Amino acid sequence: MADAKISMYLPPNVNPTQAAIAYGCRALPKLNEELQSDDLLTRQKALMALCDLMHDPEHVYTAISIGCLESLKALLKDTNDLVRIKTTEVLCVMATHNVGREGFLEHNVIQALSFLLSDPQPACRENLYTAFKHLAQVPAGALGIVNSGLIPSLVWKLQREEEEIQALLLDTLAACLTEDATEALASRAVPFLKEKLLSANSSIRSKAARTLIAVSVPLEGKVQLWQHDVIPILVHLLKDRDEEVQANAAGALMNAAVTTEGKYAALDVEATQPLLQLLTSSLSKARLNAIKALTMLAEAPEGRKLLQSHVATFRVLEEDLSPAVQRAAQIAIKVIEWKP
Repeated sequence: MADAKISMYLPPNVNPTQAAIAYGCRALPKLNEELQSDDLLTRQKALMALCDLMHDPEHVYTAISIGCLESLKALLKDTNDLVRIKTTEVLCVMATHNVGREGFLEHNVIQALSFLLSDPQPACRENLYTAFKHLAQVPAGALGIVNSGLIPSLVWKLQREEEEIQALLLDTLAACLTEDATEALASRAVPFLKEKLLSANSSIRSKAARTLIAVSVPLEGKVQLWQHDVIPILVHLLKDRDEEVQANAAGALMNAAVTTEGKYAALDVEATQPLLQLLTSSLSKARLNAIKALTMLAEAPEGRKLLQSHVATFRVLEEDLSPAVQRAAQIAIKVIEWKP
C-alpha cells in the first residue's frame, strides 16, 4: 500500500491574475489572441502576463512582428480602466527598448496614445507620459512626437498635471524642443516654463531650466526669454541650493545672452557675480555653462570691463579636467582681453 508523502519541493508560483503562458514560441501568439478576446478577465490576465514578458527585448521584437502593437492600440480605447492602465504600462515597458521605440514609429503608436492625454485615470496618463519620455530619448522618437502635432497639448498639460507627471512632461519637452521648438514657442511655452522656475520642487526647477535651454536655441526663443522677463529669475536660480538647477539656469542664460537685449538684461540684474561663483562648481556642466554665459556678457563693453579683473580665474580653468571647459576658458579670455 502506498504511503502519503509530503513533497520536498515548493508549490509552483502561480499568479491567479495572469494568463497561463504557453510553452516556447507559442507564448506570445497565444497572448495576442487573448488580447483580442471578448472576455474582460481574459484581456486583463493577458496584459498582466505580457507586461512581464516585455522586459526582454527579444520578446518585444517577436510581439511587434506578430501584431501585438495593433492589438494594444485597440485596447487603448477599452472602456475598462484596468485594461487601459495595463495597456499603457505594457507600451511604457516596450518603449524602454530601441526595438520598441522603432515599433512605435512604424505602427503610429504615438497618435494612438495621444487619445489618452485626458484619461480620467492618473496611472494611465503617467504610463503614457513615461512612454513618451522614453521615446523622446532618441532623435527619431522626439521628432516623431513633434511631427504628430502633440507639442501644444503637452505644453498645455504642463499647467494642469500633478508634479510627478509635470517632471515627465518636462523631460519629454526638453528632448523634443531640441529637435524643433517652433510649435512650443507659438503655444506660450516660455511663460509656462517661467512659472515652473518658481516651483518649490528643485527637480521641477531644474527640468524647467533645461527645457528653456532647448526652447531658446532658435532666435525667437532667445527673444521671448527677454520679453517675458525670464532672465532675472534665471540669475536668481544661479544661487539655488541645487547644483543641477544652477547649471541649467546658467545654460539658459547663456542662450538668452546671445542677443543684445539679453546681454544688457542680464547685466542690469548683476549676473556676472553669481556666474563667476559657478566657475568653482563641482559640476563640469555648471562651469562650462557659466563660462559661456560670461563670454556672451563680455561681448558687451560693460561686461568686458567688469570681467577684466577676473582673467586669472579663467586661466586656472585652462587646466580643468574637462577639455570642453578648457576650450571655453580660452575663448572667454580672448573675448575679455579683446581691444577695439
